[in-house]
Amino acid sequence: MILRGRVWKYGDDVNTDVIFPGKYTYTVTDPKEQAKHALEDLDPSFAGAVQPGDIIVAGKNWGNGSSREQAVGCLKYAGVTAIIAKSFARIYFRNAVNNGLAPIACAPAVDAIQSGETIEIDLDAHVIRCAAGLFEFPALSPSLLAIIETGGLIPMLRRKLGTEHLPMPEIRSGGE
Repeated sequence: MILRGRVWKYGDDVNTDVIFPGKYTYTVTDPKEQAKHALEDLDPSFAGAVQPGDIIVAGKNWGNGSSREQAVGCLKYAGVTAIIAKSFARIYFRNAVNNGLAPIACAPAVDAIQSGETIEIDLDAHVIRCAAGLFEFPALSPSLLAIIETGGLIPMLRRKLGTEHLPMPEIRSGGE
């Protein structure tokens, strides 16, 4: 699987409340609406300018903070296909995979890639191609790749169970 997109570059320790502001956690539940608030406190231009296929490149500890999946979902629904970082908060990494967003750890590539350039990620060959050259990253396991390639854990399980043609059940929260 090859991902190609324009780069948005950010620094170290970008937490989940900066990725998706906590003030919207219980009031904005539609993923397409959540996308409109992606990174608004860090980069107010992001949500209005991000394009399908774009890629985030970041420093160390991307996604630290809470375990809220909105911090992944808002980026996915904004069109981001991958995040390349020096390191990820553990739970953010897994939430990204489970939601079909490719998390790639590759510090040398982060240092070399420039904001705004177009890069290519080959998930199968585990290499990043950018203006500065070719960078290898640790291969994602076959099971993680399968989840990412099908768009997330739920779509992958629905495909395995043969239920992808059925409508998704409505999920209700608390006391109903």
